[in-house]
Amino acid sequence: MQENKINEEVTEETVTVKEETTAKNEKCDKKKMKALEAELEEVKKQAEETNEKYLRMLAEYDNFRKRSAKERESIYGDAYTDALTAILPVLDNLERAESCSDADGLSKGLELTLKSFRETLEKMGVKEIEAVGQTFDPNLHNAVFHVEDENYGENEIVEVLMKGYIKGDKVIRYSMVKVAN
Repeated sequence: MQENKINEEVTEETVTVKEETTAKNEKCDKKKMKALEAELEEVKKQAEETNEKYLRMLAEYDNFRKRSAKERESIYGDAYTDALTAILPVLDNLERAESCSDADGLSKGLELTLKSFRETLEKMGVKEIEAVGQTFDPNLHNAVFHVEDENYGENEIVEVLMKGYIKGDKVIRYSMVKVAN
């Protein structure tokens, strides 16, 4: 009997402890739940901020790309206009020479026009490719004739049929030449 009484007391204590533990667990679960909800809200807020930053950066990049394209077009147009502006005085001189009826005046006008045009090319950084007497270089010259002549060296350019021009390292037009041997 006493054993039954002890069992009942242990059972009652166990039930009481279980109830207390369950109540404490519920309180802990509610606290944990609130903490997790708060953490979730914080993470959502950070995700929104990151998304907003991403969208702003994307918009900035798109604007940069458009601005760069516009600047490139503008630079090309400006360079083109500058080149034509430099060449127009030569056209003016040629038109004046066209109206000249005096042969000496025409010759003098043509000479001045050629000088003006060469100066314009020089200002633009364009140089004539030296050819006569030079060794043939396929990077600068285009051989259109070949002659055998003992008076000239191997692959020596003997005549320029059309002058070539270069700007910096870029060939604008290859020299058309006659090459010996």
